[in-house]
Amino acid sequence: MTETMRAAFRRQADMCRETGSPFTADLLTALAVILDDSTQTGARILGWPGDPLRDALKLRIAGGLNALARSGLDDALTRLYAARGGDWDGVLRRVLMQWDRWLLLWLDSAPQTNEVARAGVLWPGLMAITSRFGPEIELLELGASAGLNLNMDRFGYDLGGRVSGDPQSRVQLKPEWQGPPPDQAAVIVVARSGIDLNPLNVQNTDIAERMLAYIWPDQAERVARAEAAIALAQKFAVQVDAGDGADWIEAKLLVPQNQQVTRVIYHSVAFQYFPNDRRARVKAAIEAAGARATPDRPLAWLSMEFPGTVLEAALTLRSWPGDGGEQTLALAHPHCAWVRWRE
Repeated sequence: MTETMRAAFRRQADMCRETGSPFTADLLTALAVILDDSTQTGARILGWPGDPLRDALKLRIAGGLNALARSGLDDALTRLYAARGGDWDGVLRRVLMQWDRWLLLWLDSAPQTNEVARAGVLWPGLMAITSRFGPEIELLELGASAGLNLNMDRFGYDLGGRVSGDPQSRVQLKPEWQGPPPDQAAVIVVARSGIDLNPLNVQNTDIAERMLAYIWPDQAERVARAEAAIALAQKFAVQVDAGDGADWIEAKLLVPQNQQVTRVIYHSVAFQYFPNDRRARVKAAIEAAGARATPDRPLAWLSMEFPGTVLEAALTLRSWPGDGGEQTLALAHPHCAWVRWRE
């Protein structure tokens, strides 16, 4: 099991390097060598009973180390992070021993980055929906985390030269755009809410800092975007309920939305973490609601998930009334550095 886990760390390092995070890749590569059972943290990682990829185990410990570096509590680690490298072996071995109990707690929960840049592909998906059904929508997000993207109508966008959203927003998204520009359509969010097993209340500064620690530190633009989106969420609080996504969406979909409002269920790199039975229930609830949809109460299901490789995600759309067939609108980088629009 130990060698299997070390290989998992090396695979995650390769993914980080391929997606533009060489520092985090070097960190995980070093951990693959350094970790042993002399600390509680190392022993727990090497003996992890679940799937390290599905459980995002490597990013749990990376988040803990980043949080420690950001805190300034360990000068040598903070300097190593600031310099983007150095004496990995010496610093990490000591840190794992000295801060063992502190780091151990970071293994208890999966990372929640609430990646703001994914709105760069979700937003044109919403415009595709409103161009069909009209401008007013109700947003329901599965796996909403802190609900940062429930404020996506308060972000600004440059999508292949097509500008939309709020040009004065501190959150400005401009992914590398490939393919035709998206439909330009008004989007008016009349209601918004989300669900998460462990929603993060960013009104609490400690929780906001924890979220920032999960963002790979050598991706400064991502960190800055998240900080701006957190500030926006602190000004415009959104409702994110704590609970099971399948229970929540089943109940939500039994209550008809207002006339001329399109109900949009969406999620981004979240559905893969739902157990199989919960995914099946969500799908069944949405399809049942789709069968009840009418021209004055349409329904749409917008999904950004990985169909295969984790190096690109697919933005897909199903909508009703109609046959509810799945349409692939775009492919995108996992953090939306680029978008390949198809529609």
